[in-house]
Amino acid sequence: MRIRKLASLIALGLALAAGPALAQQDIDRVFGGITAESGREYGSLETVNGGITIRSGATVRSAETVNGGVDVGADAVVGSIESVNGGVELARNATVGSIESVNGGVRLAEGAAVERDLETVNGAIRLAGGNRVGGDIENVNGAISLIGSEVGGDVETTSGDITLAGGTRVHGGIRVEKPKGNWFNGRQRTPRVVIGADCVVDGELVFEREVELYVHPTARIGRVTGATPKPFDETLPARVEND
Repeated sequence: MRIRKLASLIALGLALAAGPALAQQDIDRVFGGITAESGREYGSLETVNGGITIRSGATVRSAETVNGGVDVGADAVVGSIESVNGGVELARNATVGSIESVNGGVRLAEGAAVERDLETVNGAIRLAGGNRVGGDIENVNGAISLIGSEVGGDVETTSGDITLAGGTRVHGGIRVEKPKGNWFNGRQRTPRVVIGADCVVDGELVFEREVELYVHPTARIGRVTGATPKPFDETLPARVEND
């Protein structure tokens, strides 16, 4: 995965403690949350210990936090979001350039969009409907659920389930990567990949580890490597669990 190392944000506290923000429209702090008020324009919003709230219709160049989530209101526009420990939520019709998170899920309400990549390490990714992600969607752990949405790039995971429903279209491919190192101790969970009715995957489906792959008869997919597609109509069989 191309998740950028965010550990450098931990050092943010030292930098912020050295002095005030460089520009009036920027907000930098060590302790406490930050709120971008509705309809206003901001530069960078940075905090170490606290969440960031971007209210409806606000415009923000970037939002970064170490310990805290990021909530983006309806119709707000944000250039980029980075979080280490905290989830990211986009309300209706919000637009973000890119999202990166280490420990936290990402949820997009109806009509919200990510112009480039959406990436997290440990956290579920859920698109509610009418969403567009211009680049890739990637995580390591956590379910990826895409409903009635469009993805310009690839969808990738290591141990999460992937579910496409509601006519979702992925212009790239789907990849489930082989775990690196000693990822699992004891029972191993087999990821489940479901391509629902009227969904489309233009690119290849590549599986580097065992998966359960189910494809609806009305779905269209590219070449499959590493798994055998199984048809389904409405009901999926019980999950497979490995010892």
